[in-house]
Amino acid sequence: MKKVELLAPAGDMEKLMTAINYGADAVFLAGEEYGLRTASKNFTNDQIKDACDYAHERGKKVYVTLNIIAHNQDFEKLDKYIELLDESGIDGVIVADPGIFMRIKNKAPRIELHISTQANITNAETVNFWYELGARRVVLARELSLEEIRFIRDNIPQDMEIEAFVHGAMCISYSGRCLLSNYFVNRDANKGDCAQSCRWKYRLVEETRPGLYYPIEENERGTFIFNSKDLCLIEYIDKLVEAGIDSFKIEGRVKTQFYVATVIRAYRLAIDAYYDGKYTDEYKKFLFEEIKKASYRDFTTGFAFHKPTNEDQNYESSAYIRGYDFLGIVIDYDENTKEATIEQRNKFVVGDSREAFGPYEKILYFDIEYIKDDQDEFVEMANKAKQIVKIKVPDRLLVGDMLRRKVENEEKN
Repeated sequence: MKKVELLAPAGDMEKLMTAINYGADAVFLAGEEYGLRTASKNFTNDQIKDACDYAHERGKKVYVTLNIIAHNQDFEKLDKYIELLDESGIDGVIVADPGIFMRIKNKAPRIELHISTQANITNAETVNFWYELGARRVVLARELSLEEIRFIRDNIPQDMEIEAFVHGAMCISYSGRCLLSNYFVNRDANKGDCAQSCRWKYRLVEETRPGLYYPIEENERGTFIFNSKDLCLIEYIDKLVEAGIDSFKIEGRVKTQFYVATVIRAYRLAIDAYYDGKYTDEYKKFLFEEIKKASYRDFTTGFAFHKPTNEDQNYESSAYIRGYDFLGIVIDYDENTKEATIEQRNKFVVGDSREAFGPYEKILYFDIEYIKDDQDEFVEMANKAKQIVKIKVPDRLLVGDMLRRKVENEEKN
């Protein structure tokens, strides 16, 4: 049985490496133009080549987004960019605009063409339309149930792959086709510059009473009438596979390295458990709790089982729930001294209780016995950005493992 692909976001090279090391089968990224995430660092032309080399050496794939809704001027530099992508060895491009699609097909026939969720694909006939044009994967709209996806799978060619979002932020607008950002602040969501207007606070103004604002109150600060909860389907891996999905897509190119590691690890464990016959109710609960150790906005199953109701919106706040702090990443381990060298991310002190995790199931729990700075001097805390320190750990840690700390009272930020 061919395993479903786990597809991870890569906002920069560090996150790409983390995603692959924590279990992703493929990553999707954007160059400095033509993608829809200007808030992430994205990749220079040279970095795209480096990303492909890193992924291919480990048997993984790289897909590049060119999914803007293009205007005439966007085609001026496109041929040169397509040539660069082809030479870099990318495995596929994610596009929404038919003009960009045809330009890539003609200029670089080697590159596999994937149709972006921005193309609003919600039925089998549209999938077959793109198949006839030469596409070999579609990213379905988020607004589909698993029953609808199953119907699509049964009515399209077997070699046409289905990719679907299984985790991450949801958009209030249909498949991300938002006009609010452009209207309010002249930032075009469909050109990659969304201001996330759906996360703002809103109040009601009556036309003949300018300046008089009426709260639509869920709390004293206003309401968040467009604010969806985050998608999370980790407890339904079996149903996703049975629906015929070929690639599970994780949203989050602007999220942190800690988020990428936490979420990709959990879905990797879930997928492997499913194929190994170990995807039990108890294991699902364990994975769901692990997912919640990265910041999130409560969770919803989106459209998977029913059309969203008011229960799938968060009317009180657009803040993230943060239950754990990311403390640092392991950059070395000494077998003789059992000391791990840590690159600090957030402050930690001697005596703290900590967790260490990596791209495997086991979690290491321990108290910090001592901290040494880069001069091998004992210190009471690691409190400088990216400070290099050593700590004693009770068991072996691997390079790339991460330290985290439970926040006593879960924060909203």
